[in-house]
Parts: sequence; C-alpha cells; structure tokens
Amino acid sequence: MDSAVSRTPWHLWAVGVLSAVWNAGGAYDYTMTNLHDVAYLAPFSDAEKAYFLGFPAWVTAFWALGVWGALAGSLLLLARSRFAVWAFAVALAGEAGVTLFELTTPTPPSLSGAGNIAFAAAIWIVTIALLLYALSMRRRGVLR
Repeated sequence: MDSAVSRTPWHLWAVGVLSAVWNAGGAYDYTMTNLHDVAYLAPFSDAEKAYFLGFPAWVTAFWALGVWGALAGSLLLLARSRFAVWAFAVALAGEAGVTLFELTTPTPPSLSGAGNIAFAAAIWIVTIALLLYALSMRRRGVLR
C-alpha cells in the first residue's frame, strides 16, 4: 500500500464527504436564489423573497465567499491539499460578513425564529470545526 495513502486517516474521508454534501447544499441555495429560480423560491413568502433578493452586492459577495470557500475547502480536504485551510478561512470570513448584515438589518419575522437562529449557529459551528479539523490535519502532515 502506498505510504501516503496509509497515513491518511479514515476520518478524513468521512469528514470530507459529509462536509462536501453539507456545503454543496449551501452552494445550491446560493445558486438557485441568485438565479431567481421561480420553483426554488416558490415556498418563500413575499417578505422573505424581498429580503433575500434585496441583498446588497457586498452581502452577496460575502455569501459567495462563504459557500464557495466551504465547498472548495471540502474538496481540497478530500484532495489532501493544505489549501483546504485557506478555503475554510475564506468561508469563515464570508460567514462573518453575512452575519454582520443579518445582525444590523431588520429581517422578516418568519426568519427570526429559534429554528433559523439554530441553523445559523450550526453553520458557524460546522465552519469553525472544519477549519480546526483542516488545521489539525495540516499539522499532522496529512494535508500537503
């Protein structure tokens, strides 16, 4: 067995695949929202659509950094690239920009409930955990 492959812990593949699926969901949401896909946006109320489709360009840019950085980080993790760390750092910066907007801008009441707050917290927790995991794998020499 190749020594590089044998040094790759099994959990890297599990974390990489699960995070890629999770982050692909965010990328799909970003894409469908920004393409104004009628079918995708149909379940949203008019107030929710106005909120999401009314993001200033800088928020959309941070959102893009968040979702595409996270997806890239997951794929780079699977490729055992040290650049996964940078991609997850970019994703975290993107999340910070979006959160700043969310904390300083009125949101529709339907987006302010406990479920939405829990989901936003989950995004933060997962992104931070993935960055820390990638840093750990880089320190152990798994990522090159």
